[in-house]
Amino acid sequence: MTVSVHGLAVSRGIAIGRAVIVASSRMDVAHYFVQADQVDAEIERLRQARNAVAEEITKVQQSLHELGPNDAHPELTALLDVHLMLLQDEQLTSGVKHWIVERHYNAEWALTTQLEVIARQFDEMEDPYLRERKADLEQVVERMLRFMRGVKLPVVVGGDEARQAHDSAFEAPLVLIAHDLSPADMLQFKQSVFAGFVTDVGGKTSHTAIVARSMDIPAVVGARSASHLIKQDDWVIIDGDAGVVLVDPSAILLAEYGFKQRQGEVERERLSRLRNTPAVTLDGQRIELLANIEQPEDASAALKAGAVGVGLFRSEFLFMGRSGNLPDEEEQYQAYRRAVEGMQGLPVTIRTVDVGADKPLDRNASRTAEDHLNPALGLRAIRWSLAEPSMFLVQLRAILRAAAHGPVKLLIPMLAHASEIRQTLSLVERAREQLSVAGIPQGQVKLGAMIEVPAAALTVPLFLRYFDFLSIGTNDLIQYTLAIDRADEAVAHLYDPVHPAVLQLLASTIAQCLDKGKGVSVCGEMAGDVTLTRLLLGLGLRTFSMHPSQILAVKQQILRCDTTRLQTWAQSVLAAEDPAALMTD
Repeated sequence: MTVSVHGLAVSRGIAIGRAVIVASSRMDVAHYFVQADQVDAEIERLRQARNAVAEEITKVQQSLHELGPNDAHPELTALLDVHLMLLQDEQLTSGVKHWIVERHYNAEWALTTQLEVIARQFDEMEDPYLRERKADLEQVVERMLRFMRGVKLPVVVGGDEARQAHDSAFEAPLVLIAHDLSPADMLQFKQSVFAGFVTDVGGKTSHTAIVARSMDIPAVVGARSASHLIKQDDWVIIDGDAGVVLVDPSAILLAEYGFKQRQGEVERERLSRLRNTPAVTLDGQRIELLANIEQPEDASAALKAGAVGVGLFRSEFLFMGRSGNLPDEEEQYQAYRRAVEGMQGLPVTIRTVDVGADKPLDRNASRTAEDHLNPALGLRAIRWSLAEPSMFLVQLRAILRAAAHGPVKLLIPMLAHASEIRQTLSLVERAREQLSVAGIPQGQVKLGAMIEVPAAALTVPLFLRYFDFLSIGTNDLIQYTLAIDRADEAVAHLYDPVHPAVLQLLASTIAQCLDKGKGVSVCGEMAGDVTLTRLLLGLGLRTFSMHPSQILAVKQQILRCDTTRLQTWAQSVLAAEDPAALMTD
């Protein structure tokens, strides 16, 4: 009997094959007290485990660097960097030593105890990306535990030889079912014979999801009990578009999804031919398709997808996991410069750091989460930058310096008040003056503001007086307009991109920008959702920014659209009591 398991659709496509189960990586840990004269030995065991795991990750990084440019995935490299930083994290190492020295816990017990302490802090973080870094920390700890237990890695390295051996021995592809996969596992996974994967845990911004999208591998994460429900060698269908896993499918289902799989392969081949095709609608409207990136090295993926620029460089990823040791001006400048040069003359929009009050990259580490009852409404984004003007000036100078190497736009997140706008612009001007006085080259930048809270969307004329362009961050705009924490499963069903209130704010912002001749883009998830492309075009949007993997599908939709015909329809959607009902017209 066919059983369906539902999870999150994170990487498109269909995979059909026999299941290979990787048992849960959770390991039983012995709990016992050690004698005082054994404390140093326990600490030494930990040190050896940490060094061994660091060496292991470094070897994986080296193998990545040895790959060709088409196979070296910047997302994977960045996540391995995160694992190395977590491994060296002072809070982890000092905390574990505390449990051994003060409580005489054995090394494994101390390690898992400190993991629980830090995991609670991750759980309280508002930003979903940073919250999901808890999984990375868990994987780092598990690798240390594996070393101390002498357990081998869960996924065997494959490569061409393994693939050839598999192909000659088996007719059916293999799909991997696991509780979770670390970035290092993911690399091995890519080099092996697996056609797709399913994990019990993970969210849309988990490392497995990010890497899966970058590799364009069919995947479903957050499937909860999949690794327990699915048995070794079961036939499994992974529908990466719908977030569904079908176990032991009937012959009819196998035939149906086999047909979908072949259709998907044809579609991908067809989409790849659009890379160099200009995004122009049937009525001649040229549409800008830009890329959202997190690291300078992501520029290559943006170019490969045919992006005509970077619409959102999330600079906060440079600040992550550094235990308060923020990147200095030179480090930031070099990173921004690599992104600018990587785009080969195309514009790069750099958003200033967008962090929350409870995040570990905050230099005010002493301010705990308890100080902020609701971090989403607290000291985050530009509020934090204005509260730390010296830090903000460092970032502004670095961005202005990078602008000397190519076209750069400067984007400010989460502004809501006129006073915040004036303070921000004053600091930008001060940064310019500081560089001039020091005789350091700088470039001109266009200034933009993100519209991501209702207060900003309702006072667009104020923003247009001060800024060259606006970028609508729909993820936060929807969250704040509907008072919905999109990461909270209890209310996630109320998160609605086509809620009438959201559409009114969106349409009004676009219309006012167009009326004043100012640039406007959407850089949230709505921009990369092909089911919303027609609506956004009908509302007048001409600049979209999204994950590089979504660009070609959106471009295909654009090439089929006539914006003059979409305008009337979009207005009817805007006026509808239930806009979703008209979206398929």
